[in-house]
Amino acid sequence: MNRVSSPAKKGRSVLLAAILLSFVVHAAENGDISVTPIAREGQVLVSFELSDGLTPDVRDAIQSGLPTTLSYEVELRRGEPTWFDRTISSVTITATVRFDNLTRRYQMSRTFDGRVEDARPTGDQDAVRLWMTRFEQIPVSTTASLEANGEYYVRVRAHTRPRNTWFFWPWDHQAVFGQAKFTFIP
Repeated sequence: MNRVSSPAKKGRSVLLAAILLSFVVHAAENGDISVTPIAREGQVLVSFELSDGLTPDVRDAIQSGLPTTLSYEVELRRGEPTWFDRTISSVTITATVRFDNLTRRYQMSRTFDGRVEDARPTGDQDAVRLWMTRFEQIPVSTTASLEANGEYYVRVRAHTRPRNTWFFWPWDHQAVFGQAKFTFIP
């Protein structure tokens, strides 16, 4: 039996290939997130850094005086990364910066699950970059909720606000991901 593909099937295949390519290109352009989990003193602590997080578009938005936010969703999950893995705990972290054109200073703030944890001014662009992209030992969960010798992983997802795209897509293709696996040994 000969199979002849219709133009509609070819069109869907080309569209799917273009979508997948856009995901790969976007991830390569915007860097990735390095994630380091550690269990210490009854807490699961996560450190992570977004490499190349302040793209030229994001830097332009900041310099224009527009409040710019990098939002991170940090999830502690049980098992292997699949559609059906179990979320143990999650934290949403936002790092926001606003440039004041009159004083030439940046006002930075960080929130954890909606609570302001820290806010400070600076005039240093490197301090802004670190504030927006590097996080050290963020508590995600207590170790009491973990099983001894259990396999876990931490997934971090980052995206920017305001979004710098006009194209509507039901998934957030502007997001960048990172993850790290670990075995909990009490």
